[in-house]
Amino acid sequence: MSRTPRPGPRPRVSVIVPAYNAMPGITRALTSAMEQTIGLSRLEIIAVDDGSTDGTGEELDRLAAGCPALKVVHQENSGGAGGPRNTGLDLARGDFVFFLDADNYLGPDALRRMVAMADQNGTDVVVGKMVSPDGRAAPRAVFRHNQLRTDVYTSRAYSTLGPSKLFRRSLIDRCNLRFPLCRDGEDKPFTAVAYLNASGISVVADYDCYHLTHRETGRNLTRTAAGLTDRIDAMRLLFEAAARYTRPGPRRDQIMRRHIQGELCGALRALPRESEADARERFFPELRGWALAHCSDALFHALTAPERLMIYLLRADRFDDLMSVVRNAKEDADRGHLVDKGRVYWLHPFFRDPAADVHDACFDVTDRLPVHHRLAGAGWHGGSTLRVRGRAAIEGLDPRAEDRTELVLRRREARDELRMPVTPVDDGVPESGGFEADIDIATADDGAPPRPGVWDVFLDVRAQGVSRTVRFGHRHDDGLDIGTARRVVTAGPGLRARVTPYFTTPYRDLSLDIGPAPRRAPCEVTEAVWHPSDKGTLVVAGRLLPPGTPPRGRVLRLRAEHTDGRVSDHPVRFAAGHPAGAFTARLPVRDLSRGRWTVTLTLVGPGGSGDGRWPPAAPVPPPARLPGARWLRFGRPYYAKPLIGRGEATLELRVAPVRLIAAVRNRLRR
Repeated sequence: MSRTPRPGPRPRVSVIVPAYNAMPGITRALTSAMEQTIGLSRLEIIAVDDGSTDGTGEELDRLAAGCPALKVVHQENSGGAGGPRNTGLDLARGDFVFFLDADNYLGPDALRRMVAMADQNGTDVVVGKMVSPDGRAAPRAVFRHNQLRTDVYTSRAYSTLGPSKLFRRSLIDRCNLRFPLCRDGEDKPFTAVAYLNASGISVVADYDCYHLTHRETGRNLTRTAAGLTDRIDAMRLLFEAAARYTRPGPRRDQIMRRHIQGELCGALRALPRESEADARERFFPELRGWALAHCSDALFHALTAPERLMIYLLRADRFDDLMSVVRNAKEDADRGHLVDKGRVYWLHPFFRDPAADVHDACFDVTDRLPVHHRLAGAGWHGGSTLRVRGRAAIEGLDPRAEDRTELVLRRREARDELRMPVTPVDDGVPESGGFEADIDIATADDGAPPRPGVWDVFLDVRAQGVSRTVRFGHRHDDGLDIGTARRVVTAGPGLRARVTPYFTTPYRDLSLDIGPAPRRAPCEVTEAVWHPSDKGTLVVAGRLLPPGTPPRGRVLRLRAEHTDGRVSDHPVRFAAGHPAGAFTARLPVRDLSRGRWTVTLTLVGPGGSGDGRWPPAAPVPPPARLPGARWLRFGRPYYAKPLIGRGEATLELRVAPVRLIAAVRNRLRR
């Protein structure tokens, strides 16, 4: 068929599907593309039959007859998936390109969500959540939460180098990207170059975008890779791309680590399957060149002990010793450990063998020993002491009486560190390392309260002279509600502090938000609700503390204050003759301009700075359940939304016009 681009409006997405002997899965793959909620009018689907002999070509033609958006190209067998993908790229006209493998399929709303993510955040690559309905391995770390705009250095995106992602076409054109015609692994260099040149990367983690399946025939590519001969070219391109598009230093090491561990060490483990002549004369020299050029000393020490040993022997040009290590890797993996002067070493046969002459650093596993830990609870014990309960132990090491684990607080974005000893307790689980630790807010910092700020909680776990420090809290008992431990504590004469334990997002580690407690309020807010008939009006009710009236000449007002300093005051009306000084006030939020507004009850008049009994303002606390509100202003819908997050003491409202397109999308989604 002709490869001349079709006329007409530019589609949003070009879906490219390479196919070789892809029956029967190709039908489901293409159907999933044709049924996308983004609509066929915004799609073009390009299926490239790479010389199939099982009826794939005929099935493609049948599907195309009933779908104008599907274009089918038949070509001679090219030897891999890169050829048909390049054919599709030559024809693609969309703003974005998505590569769909013939044995997988898309979630119905996948492309609409990914395009919206790219449009809203200006990103060049969107990684949609991958899942497997039948047990095929799928990446998980990168999909812990949505990421609107990230990169390969601050996310796990680079761990997945398959091409089944949404790529902005301008990025492909700018980098002149095409798939190398390698026998195996041709997709990784393409994706790596795209990642390293992208203006930004987005991750859609809250929807199953891409479904991976086992190939029913055992293969779908033109041929099954037989060994290093098929993989070496793609691996070489990966190292070249990582070196070309990064600068020497920690960031390059971060990218190279993925290739040293995945490609280089994987190739070393495959050497015994090659012929002796090929392994020694063809592959070993090239692999050694990569290790010398791309594995810095800092990266070397970040590898696992088996990887360090292989790289050490490779760089030292010790082919026979390397082959011996690789051949016996399974047997040597379980040889146990030696604890010596606070370090733990793998008891490999080469360890401290004078004939082997390998440095101890190759066998050091201290920083790799797993630490098993769990938070069991946190609650107040006495006036100012937060008691934390849990357990922690270093795998394979026996805790001793003289090895005292410590709980460590580190103030975020500062170098402050506080340490508290833990008390061993019997929690009913043998050798679990059960403990309790008391954090006395009044005296934690050498007899004084901790400085205001967010303090992250760590454990320095010790056993047999070995110390491992780990972040604490993300493993905790089901149903543990740490928010119930929020408290204002007295930390000294005239000194009070607000302490809010909480779990971080998204990793759910334990942290403490410590700050000055609000001064005693002149009143108590008992209710904050939207007026049932006056749209956009917030009604606040409360009573004075203590019961009575404000000081002479002072007037209580309900105040909304914008982040730029503008204020809007409104009268407070007291219930006639009420002994407790009950009052109500109305805040016409509908009249506020767009932005963030803080809501307080404020004393105005002479002596406005407050006195010992009457501070100048009292917060209106955010209600447990306060929905948003909507109203019309000059014919345009506006909304007010309470900002609910971590331990706020004062109600904050965001006022803004409704984005009509987003509102329609949300309604359709519901």
